[in-house]
Parts: sequence; C-alpha cells; structure tokens
Amino acid sequence: MRKLAVIALGGNALIRGDQAGTIEEQEQNVTDTLENLLFLLEEDYHIVISHGNGPQVGNLLMKNDAGEHVYGLPQMPLDVCVADTQGEIGYMIERMMLNLLRKHKINKDVVTLVSQVEVDKDDPAFQDPQKRVGKTYNKEQADKLAREKGWVFKEEVKTEGGWRRVVPSPLPKAIMNEDVIQTLARQGNIVIAAGGGGIPVYTDEENRVRPTEAVIDKDMASSLLAAKIKADEFYMLTDVPYVYINYKQPGEKKLDPLDLADARQYLSQGMFSEGSMAPKMRAAIQFVEKGGDKSVITESKLLKDKTYGTKIVAKYES
Repeated sequence: MRKLAVIALGGNALIRGDQAGTIEEQEQNVTDTLENLLFLLEEDYHIVISHGNGPQVGNLLMKNDAGEHVYGLPQMPLDVCVADTQGEIGYMIERMMLNLLRKHKINKDVVTLVSQVEVDKDDPAFQDPQKRVGKTYNKEQADKLAREKGWVFKEEVKTEGGWRRVVPSPLPKAIMNEDVIQTLARQGNIVIAAGGGGIPVYTDEENRVRPTEAVIDKDMASSLLAAKIKADEFYMLTDVPYVYINYKQPGEKKLDPLDLADARQYLSQGMFSEGSMAPKMRAAIQFVEKGGDKSVITESKLLKDKTYGTKIVAKYES
C-alpha cells in the first residue's frame, strides 16, 4: 500500500519574519515551500497538508477592530476568523500547488476542506487562557475592551507597556470529517485540512455542534489528524534543520535520531522552549504513541535531503 504522509507547514511557509505579508510575498513563499514536497509525490506518497494561520488571523482580528471603529461593522467571533483564514490560506496553497503540478506534468486534484476540530468544553485551558492573539494595546485600551467585550488580556513580553488579548488553547479531541479526508487522500487527491489547528467546536448537551473562542495548537491538531487517518509519517516544517537541546547556548546539541523514551525525557526536563519547539515535540511524540511510524521535524527546503531533520520513532534500531 502506498504510504500516507501529513505535512504541517510552519508560519514561515507563508510569511517570513522580515516581510509585510503582501499576497505576492505569500504566494512566492508557498510556492517555494511546496516545491520541496513534490519529491513525496515522485516517491508515490499520498499527502495531506495542514498549515498555520497565526499572522493571518491576527491581521483579520485587527481588520475587525478597524471595521467596527471606522464603519460600525460588527466584529466576527474568533471561530469565524479561523474559518475565514482557513479558506484564504487553503485557496492559496491549493492554487500554488495546482500550478506546480501542471508545471511538472503531475496529474492530481487538490482540495481544501474547511475543518472543524472538536475540543472538550471543560478543558482546563478554558480557565487559564494563554494564547496571545490580535494586536497590541496599551493598558487603558485593554481595560476598556475587557469591560466592554469581556476579553482577557495579558502583558505582552515583547512590547513594553503593551497588552494583548489571550484566548484558551484546548487540546484537540477529534477531527470532524476525518474519514472524508482519509478517503480523498487514499484516492490520490492532495488534501489541505485542519488549517490553523482547525475551527474549535464542542458538542453540547443536546448534541449540537457549538463554537468556542479558542485557538487550537496547529501541530497538535495536525498530529491528531495524522493518527486518525492512519498516516505512516508526520512532518513538521519549521525554520531549523534539526531539533536541538541547549539551542544557541553552550553545549548545543542536535538530536537525531530520537526514540520515544529520550524524546519524553528531554521534554519533561524542559529542554525545549514553550514558545517554539516544545509544542512540536509534544505533537511528534503523540503521533508515534498513537501508532505512527515516525515524526520528522526539519526545515522545509531540506525535506528532500533525508540526512537532515530530527526523526522521532518508537524505538531506534541502530
């Protein structure tokens, strides 16, 4: 049977740190990233692509805010903003991938699914919102918005005197339409799904699907999706070629290969930053624990060169 891989595109796949984020920049970045996935098709893999949406959903929240103040337009809730950016980014990835497939004379269809991801409405994260979203406000503005809208704010560590809205980041429990995603992928279609961690929803007492104001970690949702559709391999593309301990410090060491026992130990010892690599390591571990063959964390342009990348497996055979 042909192998199935889920590839989670990192934030730099769309907007690089020194860019304004114009559509031309994003389209070029996406094209450059997708070029590096084509070898998987050449090696006869089925693929599913997921992606982040942090900069885009943050920008959309700011547009919402400006629209309300300038034109009196009602602001849309966070779940709608996630859905909006899923469609936006999915369309961009889908169109750029179609152009590459035509360029390389590969006959495949590409489909984007705007994906809902179920969370537990009693997840402890709802009592301790930590995920920063949207623009930075001063204290007076933040206090006013907190009173008017019930938003929760925390001080922004990167901007002195700045405050940002924080929302819960609950763990994903289930990927809606996972069977559809698996069927489409196994039929040979390239599927784009679970973008931005998915639209966070829960099921209420009357069995209705309800929205919630939250942001799901993209890598954890992608890892769960990979496990649910019985993928063989799970790739997380980032801006470094390997996972390191003591990153950019004395005693820096790259980790490759890595089995589950060592991966769990390093994570429990706090060897990875919560703001960058720790969530990726949790996602990598989760996928292998749920039966996946291997997780790979690497830089997008180095994906084809298998000498690069930190590979996490259940037990490494030397």
